[in-house]
Amino acid sequence: MAAKKQSPSLFDDVEQDNMNAVAPLAARMRPDSLDQYIGQSQILGDGKLLRRMIDSKRLGSIILFGPPGTGKTTLAYLLAKETGTELRQLSAVSSGVKDVREVLAEAGDRIAAGDPPLALFIDEIHRFSKSQQDALLPDVEAGIVSLIGATTANPHFAVNGALISRSQLFQLTSLTPNDVETLLRRALQDPVKGLADHGVSVDDDAIAFLAEACEGDARRALTALEIAVGSAGDGKVDRAAAAESMGNRLAGYDATGDDHYDLASALIKSIRGSDVDAAMYWLARMLEGGEDIRFLCRRLVILASEDIGNADPQALTITVAAMQACEFVGLPEAQLTLSQTVAYLALAPKSNAATRAIGAARRDVRDRPILAVPAALRDAHYSGAKTLGHGDGYIYAHDAAGGIAAQDYLGEDRRYYEPTDRGFEATLAERLTKIRQILGDRGASD
Repeated sequence: MAAKKQSPSLFDDVEQDNMNAVAPLAARMRPDSLDQYIGQSQILGDGKLLRRMIDSKRLGSIILFGPPGTGKTTLAYLLAKETGTELRQLSAVSSGVKDVREVLAEAGDRIAAGDPPLALFIDEIHRFSKSQQDALLPDVEAGIVSLIGATTANPHFAVNGALISRSQLFQLTSLTPNDVETLLRRALQDPVKGLADHGVSVDDDAIAFLAEACEGDARRALTALEIAVGSAGDGKVDRAAAAESMGNRLAGYDATGDDHYDLASALIKSIRGSDVDAAMYWLARMLEGGEDIRFLCRRLVILASEDIGNADPQALTITVAAMQACEFVGLPEAQLTLSQTVAYLALAPKSNAATRAIGAARRDVRDRPILAVPAALRDAHYSGAKTLGHGDGYIYAHDAAGGIAAQDYLGEDRRYYEPTDRGFEATLAERLTKIRQILGDRGASD
């Protein structure tokens, strides 16, 4: 049976006050009710699913995902409070399967005793191993525990698919500058949890700067505000002081999560679209965020064949050379090589003819009857090959006029490579027309 919860003592209150005194401003300013919660109207607005779940007092299992500082942890606690659910918290960084099983055992005891289910909040749930996530499945599915997972990663990539199918997903978005400014002013006006008793004035310009520069991360903005107020020797915080307190850390980039994939996608699509300036910006974002240059080089090598191909065959040569140079030189100097390469690729003529050709050929191999190798093309170098007819009728191309023999190399009329009229591929298109006339002008198959 679940243990009876004891009433807080005077010592408990004193200990809690001491803990609050050393907590950072972002933790102290967490709202006490959902009415005080700022932002995320796309999931908490009237009629939205999460709001209906709260109103019905049936939380179920949910996964909150979004960038840092958007209020995932705060929302988890408020959800439990609004639904009257007792909350237990585990961190995926420091907790193991044993910790998970202990909470699940307590939840099972509560259900057996007729008490309401527990809510288990797991911060950074994407860091849980598969076995740890699997341990949650039976009790989550049975409704013995309400899971609230929080993650900065895309759960479709980072969370067990079985766990996702048993949970509702809610995406939190970066706060707007207006949202952050509301939180900053609330902190400056609060005499108990905030900074009102510091006797420091903060310029509107400084508040506006922090609200904009934090890039939607309320925690970062509040931390900078606390530093600025705490270090204001003259009792005033202006824009310059706010900027110094913010520092120059790049926010909003996770080199192993969504940002890694989203920014890589933006880089490749900008190069493919021949927008060299956009491509340079996305490259800079990835470099500033600490992206692995080997990953960048691999993606550029792929693009050189996938999106440029024979429209500019030199593109692949340059990109492979860049890959070798980056490996040899390393950062920070390798940024120069990457910049040169990205600029060249973005401005090069584009063709995906080679990409389409191999894709179409492989589909035929998979989906259509396999073509036998024509007898004339079969290996005739081993003993007995000639008795099998291998090599019969083969025409040596170098003996033919122009080096092109009127030979059937496939056994069926099919076309895969259709060059564009861009760059060097236009020259190849002209040559291909002549070659196909010599080979018999085989048309595209049905």
